[in-house]
Amino acid sequence: MKASEIRNRFFEFFGEREHIRVRSASLIPVDDPTLLFINAGMNQFKSIFLEKEQAKHLRVVNSQKCIRVSGKHNDLEEVGYDTYHHTFFEMLGNWSFGDYYKSEAIEWAWEMFTNVLGLDKDRLWATVYEEDDETCELWKQVTDIPHERVLRFGKKYNFWEMGETGPCGPCSEIHYYVGEDTSSQNAEGVNTSDEYWELWNLVFIQNNRLIDGKLEDLPKKHVDTGAGLERIAAVMQGKSSNYDTDLFRPIIIAQEKVLGVSYQDNLVAHRAIADHVRMLTFSIADGVLPSNEGRGYVARRILRRAARFGRSMGMEKPFLTTLVDSVVELMSDAYPEVSEKKAHVKNVIKAEEENFNETLDRGLEKFERIVSDLEGKTISGDSAFKLYDTFGFPLDLTVQMARERELDVNCDGFDEAMEEQKEKGRREGKFKMDVSDFDWTTVTNGSDSQFVGYTESSTEASVRRFHSDPKKIVVILNKTPFYGEQGGQVGDTGTISGDGFEITVTDTIKEGEIHLHIGKWQEGDTISSPKVTAAIDTNRRAKIRKNHTATHLLHRALKKVLGEHVQQAGSLVHPDYLRFDLTHPQKVGTDELKAIEKMVNEQILLNIKLNMTVTSFNDAKKKGAEAIFEEKYGNEVRMVTIEGFSKELCGGTHVDRTGDIGFFKITEESSLASGVRRIVAVTGHGAVDYIMDRFEQIDTVKSLLNCGESDIAERVEALMDQRKKLDKELKQQRTSESRDALSSIIGKARDYNGIQIAVDQVKVSDGDDLKQIGDWLRQELKRGIGVLGALVNNKPLIVCVVTDDLVTEGSKANDLVKMIGAELGGGGGGKAHLATAGGKDPGKLREVLQKSADIIIEKLKGDS
Repeated sequence: MKASEIRNRFFEFFGEREHIRVRSASLIPVDDPTLLFINAGMNQFKSIFLEKEQAKHLRVVNSQKCIRVSGKHNDLEEVGYDTYHHTFFEMLGNWSFGDYYKSEAIEWAWEMFTNVLGLDKDRLWATVYEEDDETCELWKQVTDIPHERVLRFGKKYNFWEMGETGPCGPCSEIHYYVGEDTSSQNAEGVNTSDEYWELWNLVFIQNNRLIDGKLEDLPKKHVDTGAGLERIAAVMQGKSSNYDTDLFRPIIIAQEKVLGVSYQDNLVAHRAIADHVRMLTFSIADGVLPSNEGRGYVARRILRRAARFGRSMGMEKPFLTTLVDSVVELMSDAYPEVSEKKAHVKNVIKAEEENFNETLDRGLEKFERIVSDLEGKTISGDSAFKLYDTFGFPLDLTVQMARERELDVNCDGFDEAMEEQKEKGRREGKFKMDVSDFDWTTVTNGSDSQFVGYTESSTEASVRRFHSDPKKIVVILNKTPFYGEQGGQVGDTGTISGDGFEITVTDTIKEGEIHLHIGKWQEGDTISSPKVTAAIDTNRRAKIRKNHTATHLLHRALKKVLGEHVQQAGSLVHPDYLRFDLTHPQKVGTDELKAIEKMVNEQILLNIKLNMTVTSFNDAKKKGAEAIFEEKYGNEVRMVTIEGFSKELCGGTHVDRTGDIGFFKITEESSLASGVRRIVAVTGHGAVDYIMDRFEQIDTVKSLLNCGESDIAERVEALMDQRKKLDKELKQQRTSESRDALSSIIGKARDYNGIQIAVDQVKVSDGDDLKQIGDWLRQELKRGIGVLGALVNNKPLIVCVVTDDLVTEGSKANDLVKMIGAELGGGGGGKAHLATAGGKDPGKLREVLQKSADIIIEKLKGDS
């Protein structure tokens, strides 16, 4: 049975049992700063378990995209070396939110496996938590599993917890015996032998773990299940390896053609590459971009690991992009986003792999030197970190290469070196409030956070609860006009006022579906009455609306001018400006920026009325609506249409007509990361102020140059030419003076066994001048070593030169300059006949130059 059929039968089975199918969440967590990636099917329902959000459906089913490469669930080191670990995988699951419970979950899981998929009952085993008598008895009552095949295990295997505190409960796992001899099965093999595969985990969330470690019963009980599709497919297709199933074979066949190496000739490399290209395709399609931080660094590690495996099979040039088509063809029916973003995925992988290839050879040479100089069997953490810092080798790539040589790596030492370099800025993303940490005062009961801000700027409301401390007041209302920050749009500000108090709201954020109004007391110090008036700052909201609608216009204009490969990689909608990050392989040219600006302003001048409709996600996609990477979409979505131009899914606030924006002006275009550009723009009064300020600057320049506007460029070019000429003359004069001084420098040289050691400080314009003078000194010395120092941009710089005869005898400038550079507090390097070193403290230059001759003489003594 094909994997796609298994997936569909799973959906059909639970659909017949009143489960609503929900789409897989994005691999990028939207409301959970504790996760780098979605790593389980339950992640998108976490806020329901934590009672921060009401379930829209009591029963749901889905197949969730998952990545496990960090933290508690890190399978990366095993990927490729065994048959079942993956960085990316699919988790089939069914959920009940306070509806059915253990009996139905067990009965349906057994029916799905045995009746629908036809798994051999004689190979199935069930495990339950050792204290869960109810589940143990239910297995025997609602299924025909032999009673001796229901086994009890402790917390390690059969008690599931979300974290140190929070929702948790016992679980029941279904295992399948994959060995050849069914008569040799025994209970001792479950959870200990590789012949028993865990296929499905049924979690019964019935408890809450308190901070003191005690358990309390939850008011509602939930079912959360997860079944790995890759492993079920292997069982259904009679394979001993997940990589032999139809989820991987088409990718591996494509690899064999590209790499020219058969799967059987290099199992490990082929498996790892197939896994990694799936992970890269899906993560990049969901908005991840390779970088040096967070999830971007994970993607970079995976890509470089895959590229290195390609190198191990003789592939010297980038090749991963050619494999994306096989992944898309295989997975796009279930996950259409990989097809929609295919061009983007290819562009990102191509740019990143080319970038890595530029440094890979030099890094491999450095690795070989480390191995050749190694004493013992362990590469130091410092050496591994240098490979990372200089050549971009992730730690696991170094571990992989060391493993091939039967060597170890001091990973703790690497972590220490990394910690020294990154003492700050390790946590990414905006601070998230956790409402469970607050000491809430309940004022009224009932549902909360109904958003009415699309049509109302103020409303009468009731306070549900509030938290107050010396720094802030946080209020939750039954309904609110305040927009909570999401989708790039900043949160609203304004006031909440009631009987005897007024609160200035300085920000609004969302925690799940809850709107948190954060502010400070303007009057009073407590909420004495539940009835309040909530009013936003309408002037600020108007500016935000202009910038948000302009962002939609800009997005579409970018695609029209630059190409459909452009994807939004992030945005910020602020009252004073808008910021838009886009995927594009090169700088956006001046003419392109002009065309984009013109296109946006043409739509503003047309004064098109915006159309807001609420529809199903699938219908919106069929109508061509753009879905943005970082957004979280339910089955019902809000579609913002600018007729004839733009159509996007968006929950933000917008102008009524494009003409309300007034005017649009791009103020900045810059590089954000490899393959990612950033555009900053202003609208409305901000755009007018920007233009007026620029004209004021032009008037000032005209006055200084005493010319008309049309003559500015010509006058500035003339001044620049004159400046270049003067700089050139000054440089020639300094160089000439320095060359004339060489005879004096050589005359003061110390003699050591017939070797001249010439040291002095000179005046130069830049480092190239210093090297030029050093080379002249080397030519003038008959048999000697020279050290010249200079201050360049108030930083000490040294050049060391060695005559050819001494180089032949073993004296090398690059060795000497490292010793001298260490005295400067910096580093150095170069060639045997000429090398340079630098430092940071200009005050050390004269002192180090005075020591240089002694350092050189000591080195010569040691070498003799």
